[in-house]
Amino acid sequence: MQTPPRITVEVPVLTIGSGPSDYEGLGSQVDALRRQQGLHLTLLHIGVLADFARDIAEWTKGITTAEDAAATAVSWLEGLPVLGGFSGTSERLVLLGGGRVSGLEVEVPQQVRDYQLSLVTALHELLDELLVDNVDDFILGSRALGFRYPRWTPHIAVGRPKSRGRGPWPINPLAIEFGPSRIRNRQFLPAGGAGAGPDQDPGPRRTGAGQ
Repeated sequence: MQTPPRITVEVPVLTIGSGPSDYEGLGSQVDALRRQQGLHLTLLHIGVLADFARDIAEWTKGITTAEDAAATAVSWLEGLPVLGGFSGTSERLVLLGGGRVSGLEVEVPQQVRDYQLSLVTALHELLDELLVDNVDDFILGSRALGFRYPRWTPHIAVGRPKSRGRGPWPINPLAIEFGPSRIRNRQFLPAGGAGAGPDQDPGPRRTGAGQ
């Protein structure tokens, strides 16, 4: 049975370094290096929509139904402003996912951090609208959201750790270009709020770099 897709707000990686060899060189430090096409930096993880909606219904003891939670969440996602493309840099590899994944830790402009914080603030407002009490406790306890760390660390997952050490590991500095933010797996959202096509810019609402 196919696992339902996870919904995230992310920015796609356009280029890493000055050419393909810069990224491929990470293969000396990373096992199962992922293809550069498809790499991304996650700004906010929502998880499987049905799980997120079910978490809300359970938390509110049915005051907000899973159906209402899902529909409201889709409209909310579609209404989020779009962050313009920006540039970042990486100078080290770090461990992610409890040590199971290697990632590039990325230095991003302040406006990207501000945008990510605005997403978290907007998530709080969404949950308030859905009658979730003790929102911070819900966010930490929601199986779908999966918030496990006290602060956001911009990173790009690139493969599996080759070393058994804990890192981080320095690398030659890499310049990284990112495209505008988008909703990952948007095409799997229920119809009704998805006016734009899969992973497309939903409109002129933009903020941040690249404007």
